[in-house]
Amino acid sequence: MNSVNTWTTTQHFWLIILGFFVAFAPRYLPIKIFTKRKIPEWFNEWMRFVPVSLFTALVVKDVFISSSYQFEVMPHIAEIVAGILVLVIAYVTRSMAISVVAGLVSVFLLSMII
Repeated sequence: MNSVNTWTTTQHFWLIILGFFVAFAPRYLPIKIFTKRKIPEWFNEWMRFVPVSLFTALVVKDVFISSSYQFEVMPHIAEIVAGILVLVIAYVTRSMAISVVAGLVSVFLLSMII
């Protein structure tokens, strides 16, 4: 078998440098652009929904979609019950910390029981 890694040290160096710029640019450019401009109110309203949408997409895929991309409910009953419990706790307490701890504990305990 031929060697797996045929890159030189210089190529690895440039890969790390380019990776830095690719990761840094999306963080730096919005700060540089929007410090001198007024952000429209409609944009701020729209951006309020982005974290909730991303979180929901990740949770729904993890809980309801199997590794073969089939919709499954029964193998994930503990996570579904824990999610409902966390929704109620988050609504009542309005505390992210309490919700996260309650979610972790409930998933642990329910997965042991169910």
